[in-house]
Amino acid sequence: QVQLAESGGGLVQTGGSLRLSCAASGRTFTYYYMGWFRQAPGKEREFVSAIRWSDGRTYATDSVKGRFAISRDYSKNTVYLQMNSLKAEDTAVYYCALSRCIFNCQYETSQIYDYWGQGTQVTVSS
Repeated sequence: QVQLAESGGGLVQTGGSLRLSCAASGRTFTYYYMGWFRQAPGKEREFVSAIRWSDGRTYATDSVKGRFAISRDYSKNTVYLQMNSLKAEDTAVYYCALSRCIFNCQYETSQIYDYWGQGTQVTVSS
């Protein structure tokens, strides 16, 4: 019932910037989170950032704080991930996800997310 369409990935030089977009269609929820995860070659999928749709509160993992920023366009059901000061360690497939969790939501864990995008490749060259 919910589809997530990602865009914005690509190849960028070290220190450069990219902005990822994820548009949700099919349903609208009062209580949910939209988040970004990433998976690098040979590593487990890890949490990057999330936003609570109801009030716009944001969360991010320590490794990207100060460099990445998540935001929303409420009217378009779209979430963005602005990535600045990119480095080689940021190279990964980035996945958008949506959770319908209401209470005690562990936004940093992939298990609470109900819908996932197909992933978009981000490659940082050095």
